Formats: sequence, C-alpha cells, structure tokens
Amino acid sequence: MSDIQAAKATAEATPLRRQPVQQRSAKRVEQMLDASAQLIDELGYDALTTTLIAKRAGVAVGSLYQFFPDKRAVVQALTQRNLERFIASVTERLATMDHGHWWDVVDSILDIYLRMHREIPGFSKVHFGDVVDRQLLDESRDNNTVLVDALAEILTPKLGFPPDDLRFALTIANETADALLKLAFRRDPRGDEQIVTETKYVVKRYLASKFGE
Repeated sequence: MSDIQAAKATAEATPLRRQPVQQRSAKRVEQMLDASAQLIDELGYDALTTTLIAKRAGVAVGSLYQFFPDKRAVVQALTQRNLERFIASVTERLATMDHGHWWDVVDSILDIYLRMHREIPGFSKVHFGDVVDRQLLDESRDNNTVLVDALAEILTPKLGFPPDDLRFALTIANETADALLKLAFRRDPRGDEQIVTETKYVVKRYLASKFGE
C-alpha cells in the first residue's frame, strides 16, 4: 500500500456519491474541489453553496449533484485531498533526511503544514476540517486523531518506537501545536514567526523528553 493509499484508508470512506470512472469526470470533480477551495478563501464556509461551486467550476449544478449530495460532502472531499497531499509531502521529505533527531522531524512536518496554510487555497479556513465538523474526515474519530494516526503510520517504522507510545506522544504534540499555530495565525495572516518558533521549540522539547534527543 502506498503512503497516499494509507492516508486514504486512514480517513472515512469517500463522500462521493459515485466514483468518477472516466478521466473527464475525474477532472470535473477536481474542478469542483478547486472551486470550493477558492470560494472558501473568498467567502468562508458558511456562505458557500453548491450553486456557487458549480458556477465557479464551470459545470451544471446537476453535474455537481451527480457526485456530491451537498456542500459539506464537497468540502469533506477537499479536506481529504488536503490530508493526502500533506501525508505525501511529509513522506517525501522524510525519505530524504536523517530522522534521528526530533528537531529535524518536527521542523519538516510543521514547515509543510505552514506552507500549505499559506499557499493552498481554502486550507487556511478549513485546515483538516474542524471548521465544518470535528469528525469531518471520519465519523468515528475526530480530525486530529485521523491526522495523528496517519503520521504515526509513517513515523513508527522509521523511528522504531512502540506504536502506542508514539501515537500518544504525537497526539499531545499535535494538540499543542494546533492550539499555538491557531494563535500564530490569529496574530498574523502569514503566521506570527515568533509564535511559530516557540511552537517548534515546545513540541521538540516535549518529544525529546519522551523519547530522548
């Protein structure tokens, strides 16, 4: 199973009513997701409608409803795509670095998150789904747990720590980083650099205290 497939398996079953079979249909679905991301940046989730998504994507509303039952399902698919891209980027980064030190691992993961927050349309407003629903990615787990499980799946074989211990530590580290980075982006749309630096320091020190330097 590839890392992207693992990320998909980590999240709930697709919100699509039906899977696009033809390349043209798959491209149309991607256009809808891109359109919803742009509109979320411009209007926010509450003002988003299926009519607006269809118009921005250049498709008929009926075409949107062939694949999605409502706007929540569109944003759920968008959020799942963001998770897959995040996990793929983390996997690629870790494959090219020495992960024997928490400093490097934490820097890499948080830098990828910050880049997505600053560059990926819609991500700064929705993140991994909490703005819409704390269980948007999986109805049995909250969104942060889905993210932690995906990261643990990648890091466990690379770092060699007991899976349950690593998952628990990542949960604490992720919740801490999540709260601090939200503060950083409230202070500055690009992320207050001083708070970002402190976030990295706090997370690194915590993980080092659990697993050593």
